[in-house]
Amino acid sequence: MSRDALVVGNVVGDVLDPFVKSATMKITYNKELTNGSELKPSMVATEPRVEMRGHNTRNLYTLVMVDPDAPSPSNPTKREYLHWLVTDIPETTNATYGNEIVSYESPRPTAGIHRFVFVLFRQSVRQTIYAPGWRQNFSTRDFAAVYNLGDPVAAMFFNCQRENGCGGRRYQAVSGWT
Repeated sequence: MSRDALVVGNVVGDVLDPFVKSATMKITYNKELTNGSELKPSMVATEPRVEMRGHNTRNLYTLVMVDPDAPSPSNPTKREYLHWLVTDIPETTNATYGNEIVSYESPRPTAGIHRFVFVLFRQSVRQTIYAPGWRQNFSTRDFAAVYNLGDPVAAMFFNCQRENGCGGRRYQAVSGWT
């Protein structure tokens, strides 16, 4: 049985197919993010610093941030809500050096605990990527297929609920879901 936080948190399955991590991504809000962290909306109101570690500035990345727990009554098979999309991020830099296609929208879940997932793809070439017509019903898998991005190279997620929220699904980094 896997103890990988992305598997335990159902990110692999709900958002992504299994993949092999081959890049290092560091995400910082006020502190460095770890998989399964519990953050409140006030902590994630402004876009995080997302850094790509490496040594070759010719390598480019695409960053997608989605909420797979956003309600979508019109299409229950594609429930992701797109919060941020940045392309052409050079390795060794951060997302501010990329091309922001969809601006950062801070998480504001109204009910329950939502997972917010950052997915990083290595681009094979610099290419034009268009903003989707809407943020609702986004599919990370379909997006990657349309733009031939291949498998993700890194992913991270955090849990978020409204400021005074309590109860619901909780992830504990050591023991898993409770």
